Amino acid sequence: MNAPIIRLTALAHGGGCGCKLSPAVLRELLAEQPASAPFASLLVGTETGDDAAVWRLDDETCIVATTDFFMPMVDDPFDFGRIAATNALSDVYAMGGKPIFALAVLGMPINSMPTSMIREILRGGAAMAAEAGIPVAGGHSIDSPEPIYGLAVVGLVSTKALRRNSEARSGDTLILTKPLGVGIYSAAIKKGALSGDGYREMLGFMTRLNVVGADLARNEAVHGMTDVTGFGLLGHALEMARGAGLTLRLRVDDAPLLAQAESLARAGFVTGASHRNWASYGQSIVLPDGIEDWRRLLLTDPQTSGGLLVACDAEAAPAILARIREGDPRAAIVGRAEPGEPGVIVE
Repeated sequence: MNAPIIRLTALAHGGGCGCKLSPAVLRELLAEQPASAPFASLLVGTETGDDAAVWRLDDETCIVATTDFFMPMVDDPFDFGRIAATNALSDVYAMGGKPIFALAVLGMPINSMPTSMIREILRGGAAMAAEAGIPVAGGHSIDSPEPIYGLAVVGLVSTKALRRNSEARSGDTLILTKPLGVGIYSAAIKKGALSGDGYREMLGFMTRLNVVGADLARNEAVHGMTDVTGFGLLGHALEMARGAGLTLRLRVDDAPLLAQAESLARAGFVTGASHRNWASYGQSIVLPDGIEDWRRLLLTDPQTSGGLLVACDAEAAPAILARIREGDPRAAIVGRAEPGEPGVIVE
């Protein structure tokens, strides 16, 4: 008798970066956390919601440390491992750093999942770490009711190359390095509505390392970076705007989309996290009159292993975009930074 087919996505109530707590809940939880000010070597902590913590070792070198883990958004265990690892590694690249090793974070329902599937998840994560040129040097595992996997990643960055999400400058051009729509696709997967071509497209983008961030950070014309993940493009743009004390203007028609994102969004495929995101920060967003709801949902769509949002000098932007497109051909200029109240205006 054949063993029953186990769908990973059926074992979890959510998946990917759509599992993240909403921005509003996260702010409430962190409100009474002690300030990092007494630690002079902690260059980046929780103050601006940046992608990773940064600790200065000396005048030239810093440690970058992050952790990221979530429940499955795909059913193939090897693919799940690859996606989760790529997503965790992205935080280091978004700070301008390069990872040096990782530790696995694993929680699995041992009684309802065969060990062969769990090994495939770990193998997928190790494969992406190897692509990044680093080992998975250890980790921690627990028996949990839902499957959880990710990495804690440690990297290095020079003090000159360190890039924060709070350092955009007035007049900067904003570039997005990957298309939007991953959350929409994951909602379609849950209902068996995503085509094979759509799955391959999504997987290709979610397993593409954001290594370009470490390269861009060596360019003085690149001022700020962040990776676009669970809070959607609008949420992470808002963090950048608040950190820099600027208004960010985004052109909705210029935001690159996965090939089936519009049709699936119009058909009503959306994650609960997209609605939670809008409820958390919508009051700080100005939308154009008459914007269709599916477009707004794409802008709040939680991105798992999404692209980088890059703020750079406007004159250098065409050359920087060309460099990014060598690895991410659908990267696009999506807006600009300007003086004004911290917030996001969609045009």
